[in-house]
This record gives sequence, structure tokens and C-alpha cells, in this order.
Amino acid sequence: MVDPQAPICKANFDMYHVYILLNEAKTRTYTGVTDDVNKRLRDHNAGKVKSSRPYRPYKIIHSESFATLSEARQKEKFYKTTTGRRRLREILE
Repeated sequence: MVDPQAPICKANFDMYHVYILLNEAKTRTYTGVTDDVNKRLRDHNAGKVKSSRPYRPYKIIHSESFATLSEARQKEKFYKTTTGRRRLREILE
């Protein structure tokens, strides 16, 4: 039987997210990996990310969750390929 007073191990709930942002002008996307999508969006919109700074503000158009960082990085890498961009376009239509 599980002890209801026992602390929950935080490591079991850590998730990594692949996120895709689109700028307001709808001319630029940004794909990345994080463990906190909302914080990362605030960082982008606050200008803390050099590569996305000139094109802000952004909004989240897609995100996926993964149990491990390596799985998330693999999916991020896929979305940065031509095939991945086509697949994303299909998802968003």
C-alpha cells in the first residue's frame, strides 16, 4: 500500500517540451526545447533570446511533451528539417 504522507518524487514528473513559436507578423517561427514552455515564451518576448529578439512578440503555435530530454531534442531536430516543417504545416492547417 502507498503511504499518502510520503513525498512524491519530483523526478517522475519532469517533462521536456518541444515548442514552436510564431511571431505576430507571421513571418518567423522558432523551435526549441524547454522544461517550462510559459517561462520560455516570456523569455523570448522579453528579448532575452538573441536569435528571436528582432522578430518578437511571439505566441505558441505547437508544443509536445516528452519524458526525456533526448527524445525532445530528437523531435526538435526533426521539426527543423524540411520534412518536419512540412509535417508541422499539415498539423497546423
